[in-house]
Amino acid sequence: MQFLPELALLGAGLVIFMVSLGKTNATTTRNIAIGLGAAVFGATLLSYCAEGKLFYGAYQVDLYSQVFKTLIAGSMLVVLILGQNLKGVSEKVHPEYYLFLFMSVLGLMMLVSSVELISIFVALELSSFAVYIMVPMRDDEGKIRFQMEAGIKYLLFGVTATGFMLFGMSYMYGLTGSTDLATIITQYSTMWTHPAYVISMMMVLAGFFYKLAIFPFHFWVPDVYEGASNETTAFIATVPKLAGTAMLIRLISHITGDGQVITNVLLTCAVASMFYGNLSALVQKDVKRMLGFSGIAHAGFVLLGILTFQITGFANAMYYIIGYVVMNLACFLVICNVSSKGENVMIEDLSGLHKRSPLMAFTLAVGLFGLAGIPPFVGFMGKFMLLTGALKEGYMVVVILAAINTAIAIYYYLSVIRVTYCSEPEERGLVSPTMMTSVTSVFLLIIIVVMGVSPQRFVDFASTAVQTIM
Repeated sequence: MQFLPELALLGAGLVIFMVSLGKTNATTTRNIAIGLGAAVFGATLLSYCAEGKLFYGAYQVDLYSQVFKTLIAGSMLVVLILGQNLKGVSEKVHPEYYLFLFMSVLGLMMLVSSVELISIFVALELSSFAVYIMVPMRDDEGKIRFQMEAGIKYLLFGVTATGFMLFGMSYMYGLTGSTDLATIITQYSTMWTHPAYVISMMMVLAGFFYKLAIFPFHFWVPDVYEGASNETTAFIATVPKLAGTAMLIRLISHITGDGQVITNVLLTCAVASMFYGNLSALVQKDVKRMLGFSGIAHAGFVLLGILTFQITGFANAMYYIIGYVVMNLACFLVICNVSSKGENVMIEDLSGLHKRSPLMAFTLAVGLFGLAGIPPFVGFMGKFMLLTGALKEGYMVVVILAAINTAIAIYYYLSVIRVTYCSEPEERGLVSPTMMTSVTSVFLLIIIVVMGVSPQRFVDFASTAVQTIM
């Protein structure tokens, strides 16, 4: 039971691999992939209460890891549903695309349970390289070759971040003589004034900053979001963020506030991410690029919870990233449905969407209202709790800067909603989502509202999960 989700993903990958050897149409492949995704999600639920250690202590299964595995599996299933026709991916490579998707999710699940440097590195690379291949798999019938440039940039930046992280891990092993995360952090807790310890920790953090698109490891975001297919971008913008946050919390949770240099680094990265992301998003015309830059800003907000070094702060960061993923999935569900042939969606393409598809327009509006931090949606409560927690720890200036960024973000989010509801369709065609897509849309809307209206039970649950790793 402890390794059941991972075994289910391996089995799903094997089935898809067998499918790729034959000749199946796109509909059959899609149905098989969604069925396998549902099976993986079911297997994750079955192993939800599992606990223990595997592989000589390098792999830890606890409530914390199982919560994130459930979230990852559920998000993957939603991505499979919203991109069920894979309009942006060539039909001849659909089986291979699903195979790499499952392998990336396998790496992410392994990452949230890894408590040893080598297992962390292997899991991170498995999840990353699968996505590097998914990006250039976009259909080029429209003679669009930008996905190739996006794939190369994603790979180069990823390899660079991995190099930093691996170099930092080598320092950690050299300084402590161990690759076990708990042993390393225990020795580090009394040596934060030593430059080698600080530098090694910062280099390891670089790998996870890359996953979360935190400044200054954010440069890949706009081009990759724009160049990848809508379905691939939906995956990149959501599922890896869960695993990246989980690993960042697991790493930082053992650090006390005595590590002032690390605290200053987190503060600087948080503020820089918020300002860079929001100011850059103001001038975007492509919806995916706008969401990419806003994702950089939201990563800065996640750091506000992590840098408190308190269980409450970690729980707030966990609550916020879950809400962010749900809101982003709602937005990408609309993008995938508005895009008739898998092309990128410009803001002007959303003109009159409330007449072309009231449900899609409402889903987009709720998702963007939530991202903007407007009540009663989850984005408002998430930002409120993060800012309150940071204020209690004495980060007054950072809280003020974060509040300013919230005001900046409202402008570009509401500008999209204005186009959606306050303009005419101008002969643009109707958007007709399938029954499965409509049900998924309603489900996401319910989660966004419920998490915003009743946040305490979710935060308490997150606190319980975080306590298992403290």
